[in-house]
Amino acid sequence: MSKVEEFLSAEEEQDIIDAIKNAEKNTSGEIRVHIEETSKTDAYKRAMEVFHYLKMDETKLQNAVLIYVAIADKTFAIYGDKGINEVVSENFWNTTRDVIQQHFKSGNFKQGLVEGINEAGIQLKTYFPWLQDDTNELSDEISKL
Repeated sequence: MSKVEEFLSAEEEQDIIDAIKNAEKNTSGEIRVHIEETSKTDAYKRAMEVFHYLKMDETKLQNAVLIYVAIADKTFAIYGDKGINEVVSENFWNTTRDVIQQHFKSGNFKQGLVEGINEAGIQLKTYFPWLQDDTNELSDEISKL
């Protein structure tokens, strides 16, 4: 079994998927989580590559965000699309990052992701509230490589 398969139990993965669904009830923003064993490059750069690989840059409002985790490297990154970056402050993702980081340092990976997703949803709601005609443009499943 790979580190990716061992990182979260099936129940923990479902809790994360549920957190994504709940967060997206309040925002038109799209949230995804990607987990892989290691990144051969800087986590932020790798998150950007995965973001485009998953076609997250194709959302209508360009308001998708990816939480990227490289298990063996013990690192993660948050990457938001240009629609988000055009309207938010430079430190917009700091509170989300801090929530995730606090839990990851304690080994509480599922809780870090769940609370990070909740925080991302709250942050996105300010600039991208849920709209009556909103559709879920991206899968809520956890992406893995």
